[in-house]
Parts: sequence; C-alpha cells; structure tokens
Amino acid sequence: MADRETLDVYRERAGDYAKRFASEGKIGRHLQAFLDEVPKGGRVLDLGCGPGDALAGMVSSGFDAEGLDASPEFAEMARMRSGANVRLAEFADLDDVEAFDGIYANFSLLHAPKSDMPDHLRQIASALKPGGIFHLGTKTGDGERRDGLGRFYAFYSEDELDGLLADAGFDVISRDFGEEVGLGGTKDPWIILLARKA
Repeated sequence: MADRETLDVYRERAGDYAKRFASEGKIGRHLQAFLDEVPKGGRVLDLGCGPGDALAGMVSSGFDAEGLDASPEFAEMARMRSGANVRLAEFADLDDVEAFDGIYANFSLLHAPKSDMPDHLRQIASALKPGGIFHLGTKTGDGERRDGLGRFYAFYSEDELDGLLADAGFDVISRDFGEEVGLGGTKDPWIILLARKA
C-alpha cells in the first residue's frame, strides 16, 4: 500500500514539485536514452508519473504512452499536461501482462518499502513484452527513512539493484550516476539504470 504520509506531502506540495522539476517541454537525456531503446511508436508506461513532464515528452515523441500514479493531484496534472490516459493506482496494482515495450520508473519506486521491491520488479517484468526496456532511477545509500518533509524513502546500493534486477529477469544495459538537490532541500546521490527484459 502507498505510504499515506508521502502522499499527503505530495498533495500539499504538488504545485511546488511540478514547478521545481518542470522540463518545459524539453526531453532530458535519460528519458531520451530510454525512448531510443524502445521501438518507435511503441507502448510505454510512466510508472509513478508525478505531474506528467516525462509522460508529455513520451506523447510528443510519438509513443503510445500512459501514466500511473497513486497521487490524485499528480494524476490529474499528468492528464492535463500530456493528454494521455493516467491510472490512479499504486505500484502493486500493475497487473498487465506483456503489454508494454518500455516502463519508465524515474525516482518513484524509491517510495516503496525495500521488502516490496522484488514483487514490484516481478510485476514490471511481467508487464513488459519480451526484450522490453525498463528505466529505474533511484537514490543511492542504505536503509529506509523519511526526509525532512516526511516522505518515505528506500535507498539502494548499485550491487543491491543489480541483484534485484537480475532476480526479476533483467539485464542492465547502461548506468549513470549523479547528485541533485530535491524538493526536501538535500543534495542526494542517485543512480539511473536501463535494463532489458531477458
């Protein structure tokens, strides 16, 4: 089940979050790298789509895109920004089978407890077509904790993620690292992995 305290923060700060991370119609390099691996015009899912910037980029690039988010405020923003279908649902509700050419989870699954991650990755693998592409962006570190705003976070090492993805049937095809100041005001290290369903 989605963390209520985290959803409350996003309900109260949805506008602030949307402004801080607005892409203004530009497609960032990580989203472009994901789209480059997916068949042109393919079906893609933005899992935890937030206010819908990446989803809008998928649509404008000619992909058959839809979103999923547990926040009603974000789901409505994403619908308005992208014109795409957006499901109001939690990660655990993903029950599609071989439906997508690509699934994009950019700093969304980090709000799920670590104990749930193996199941979420298995569901994602099941929802992807054979050879489908999975983008995973998350913060690196150890353990689980709340940030200064009260949002729940799970942190992973590179080795942990490699093992989890392998167990779910993925082969990592690229990785990138960096640091960024988020909505909570702290500068945190991150990792972005692109993986292919084996």
